[in-house]
Amino acid sequence: MGLDIFWFLPTSGDTRYLGKSDFGRPPTIDYLNQIAVVADNLGYDGLLIPTGSGCHDPFIVAASAVAVTKRLKLLVALRTSLGSPTADARAAATLDQASNGRVLFNVVVGGDAAELAADGVFLNHDERYEAAAEYLKIWRDVLAGKTVNFEGKYHRVVGARNFFPPVQKPHPPLYIGGSSPAGHALAAEQVDVYLSWGEPPQAVGEKIADVRRRAAALGRTVRFGVRLHVIVRETSQEAWAAADKLISNLDDESIAKIQQRYSSMDSEGQRRMAALHGGRRDQLEVSPNLWAGVGLVRGGAGTALVGNPQEVAARLKEYVDLGVDRFVLSGYPHLEEAIRFAELVFPLLPGKTPVTTRDRAFTGGPFDASTLAEPSPVEQKQQAETV
Repeated sequence: MGLDIFWFLPTSGDTRYLGKSDFGRPPTIDYLNQIAVVADNLGYDGLLIPTGSGCHDPFIVAASAVAVTKRLKLLVALRTSLGSPTADARAAATLDQASNGRVLFNVVVGGDAAELAADGVFLNHDERYEAAAEYLKIWRDVLAGKTVNFEGKYHRVVGARNFFPPVQKPHPPLYIGGSSPAGHALAAEQVDVYLSWGEPPQAVGEKIADVRRRAAALGRTVRFGVRLHVIVRETSQEAWAAADKLISNLDDESIAKIQQRYSSMDSEGQRRMAALHGGRRDQLEVSPNLWAGVGLVRGGAGTALVGNPQEVAARLKEYVDLGVDRFVLSGYPHLEEAIRFAELVFPLLPGKTPVTTRDRAFTGGPFDASTLAEPSPVEQKQQAETV
């Protein structure tokens, strides 16, 4: 059985170095679409489109990507703390129709109280999950074609309907992260795929077991994925050198300032990411080939698999053995690293088609096809018959 491999759209900007750099790339729609087209052509299965006050609007970015891609799934952030479940359901159905059934939705309950306050949301951690549970119940029922009357603690609708149904029935699939008990409970009750950040396999396995147990108690099944960065090179030495280079512009003052900011969040997932490295540069390999350097200054997913293609593929398999069947990957810069990962690792993954022609001589000249190409199958057969 093949794996679903998703890439990431950097809707807050892209870079070659974490921290201060002369190589930052603004997240123009043209650049984001360029990444989307490349990922589509390389054979990635989907794209994660994130959310946040520092990101472009995920629905608008997804609508733009729909027009330039052919087969990619688009995993679009669904911010339950900010929107109306009925209006968001109509937008979801419209996007699903526009993409001919290629959208998925990643439920983001929100873990940054300061960012939420700027948007007028003042619920605490568990209240946000309670509100999200009500939101998703309405969202799912409206998209399933029901007329919804609902009165809860946070949401109330009377006679809610959606007149233009989605392509996917009963609704586009839902993903969610969340490492707290409240996050696991919501995943088990209403979501199709639980997506963990890239913790060491044992820790991910414990989370999977808990969500699976909770879902089984409700008569449901949930699928599982992992969100990771990747730094893959032809040799392990080159990969680790690239990891060191990625954080070479960081200073200790910047790391401390950013870590202090993250410590104020009430996200359990963010707390677990920070605990992997403790803000220290000398303790970054937290599991074989699993490097926590990204999390020194990046919120959210903060770990990367680092190594040669065989090492990275082996580490991915460790997660697969736990029950994971999809990965959401990224690398800096996202355009170049999408190509590199596909060229080096796709040949080692089940269900992925190699994107390069191997063992062929190429000069980059106009006469390669006639002078360097191997005989066609017909010519090979003719040559064999004359021997």
